[in-house]
Amino acid sequence: MGSAVRALRGATTVDEDSKEQITERVVELMRSMVEQNAVDHDDLISIWFTATPDIHSMFPALAARNIGYGDVPLLCAQELDIDGATPRCIRVLAHLNTTRSNAELHHVYLHGARALRDDLPE
Repeated sequence: MGSAVRALRGATTVDEDSKEQITERVVELMRSMVEQNAVDHDDLISIWFTATPDIHSMFPALAARNIGYGDVPLLCAQELDIDGATPRCIRVLAHLNTTRSNAELHHVYLHGARALRDDLPE
């Protein structure tokens, strides 16, 4: 099979809205997504970050930029403010070129975000 454009999902939560914890958790999430899916830096097309409205201290994309993703188009947006939604949650949608099928991609949900997807294997 040849290379195709695919979307890789991930999410994490922070215990507090601080630059330090957002940086730590976004770096952990990005590294996990890349490692578990053998993503080459040059395969990345773009990365969207969303954060729940209770995150104010920094743009999650800044953490990705600081670990070498500054040449990949990055965008941040705010999640909808839904009653009962997972608090202090950062979600990622990465578009990439890959030879893996959708079924072979391993979406990564860490910390409190694990509860968002009960249909994914550990």
